[in-house]
Amino acid sequence: MKLTDFDFDLPEALIATRPARPRTHARLLLAEGDRITDRHVYDLTQIFRPGDRLVLNNTKVIPARLTGHRQRGEARAKVQVTLLEPQATGWRALAKPLRKVEVGEVIAFSTDLSATVLEKSETDMRIGFNLSGDDFDAALAQAGAMPLPPYIAAKRAPDAADQTDYQTVFARHSGAVAAPTASLHFDEPLLRALAEKGVTFTEVTLHVGAGTFLPVKVDDVTTHRMHAEWGQITPGAAAEINATKAAGGRVIPVGTTALRLIESAAVAPGVVAAWTGPTDIFIYPGFQFRITDALMTNFHLPKSTLMMLVSALMGQDRIRAIYDHAIRNSYRFFSYGDSSLLIPAP
Repeated sequence: MKLTDFDFDLPEALIATRPARPRTHARLLLAEGDRITDRHVYDLTQIFRPGDRLVLNNTKVIPARLTGHRQRGEARAKVQVTLLEPQATGWRALAKPLRKVEVGEVIAFSTDLSATVLEKSETDMRIGFNLSGDDFDAALAQAGAMPLPPYIAAKRAPDAADQTDYQTVFARHSGAVAAPTASLHFDEPLLRALAEKGVTFTEVTLHVGAGTFLPVKVDDVTTHRMHAEWGQITPGAAAEINATKAAGGRVIPVGTTALRLIESAAVAPGVVAAWTGPTDIFIYPGFQFRITDALMTNFHLPKSTLMMLVSALMGQDRIRAIYDHAIRNSYRFFSYGDSSLLIPAP
């Protein structure tokens, strides 16, 4: 299985740099087996059935891009920092310029927020902040900017609109440095309308890391190693999913992050266990899904692990046809783009 099997040509004009407004007016490609229908996200009230359970990732994106200064005597130098993931002590982070930052130095980001460089490697560093808990969250919210994906950041700087646009309406637990983007299409009225129809919801947490944007560098994709991300499925959430499966309802993760977590925690076909800890599950064609009945997801980068995941769910030939349709019909791609609902043939 070669990396080129998951490549395709995408016109740059189809890369979205802003989301649809309102959120629910994004287009939705509905793929049911061999049939493709062009819809909108607000049509989900007509598509989902009573008894369906949507699995939502309630992670909250932190404003992980920081601009600070380090002081050496009279010399003051600018340092740009991107937080990657929390560690047992401190945060792993990127710095620009990394080579000019020394262990033990303090980087000041605002009058309230600063960090000490605890450790440094050739590629990144570990820093410890002067604040923790709610105080840290409040100071970071003031000093930081949303960590837009590289393909958006290359076109424009983050701004005030991204503070809302790049956050789901059910974000609760801080820790992600990238959004679970399929969930960005939901608003409160749509969630209420789905609930009134008999659709149920289960929240899980997977803190999406910057590794989600790392390219696959091996030609034989089966040898690729995934980055690990921390996730949690509470006993109550596992019980809800299991009850839906036992009753014959469909379990539909919203986004690949929710899917990866529930499949990580699957202990048997139709049975998921509570989970707390890291997962580095890698899903590619040949994977046997034990919990997932369908997937709502955005359109992914060529040659990415997420292209491999949706190919595993729908089949490589089918995904190729779905993406060809999306490109021909000018669907908008990636984090701020349009959505799809992928329902495999029975």
